[in-house]
Amino acid sequence: MAVTLINPPGLPVVPVYHQVSVATGSKLVHVAGQVAWQADGTTVGIGDLAAQVEQCYVNVAAALAGVGASFDDVVKLTVHVVDWQPEKMGALVEGMQRAAARLGITASPPASLFGIVTLDVPEHLVELEVTAALD
Repeated sequence: MAVTLINPPGLPVVPVYHQVSVATGSKLVHVAGQVAWQADGTTVGIGDLAAQVEQCYVNVAAALAGVGASFDDVVKLTVHVVDWQPEKMGALVEGMQRAAARLGITASPPASLFGIVTLDVPEHLVELEVTAALD
């Protein structure tokens, strides 16, 4: 595996991600921001942040699999949430947990969360993008 996840001393341990990833792979994979679309372009979970987060993870997993990668290879995860409020954290984490159970993933790479005004389609509540490293 090309990625080691670390929580260095002196930084808080956050339950949903590690603070640092070290990538030793020779190929970087950049996955475009994934939204809650199914393959046919239908939006999943209109008005349901948790359902949309889950679908974003499913789409990222498909993108990674398409190049021979998995969530174990992810070195950085970025989440954009429309109209972010701290009260949305429960739905965000629920969607992440559902996706982890559905996909059988345990990786928790460094992550950033950004509140944004809108996405490309008004029904989209969240977008997930990742960078991965492969040997």
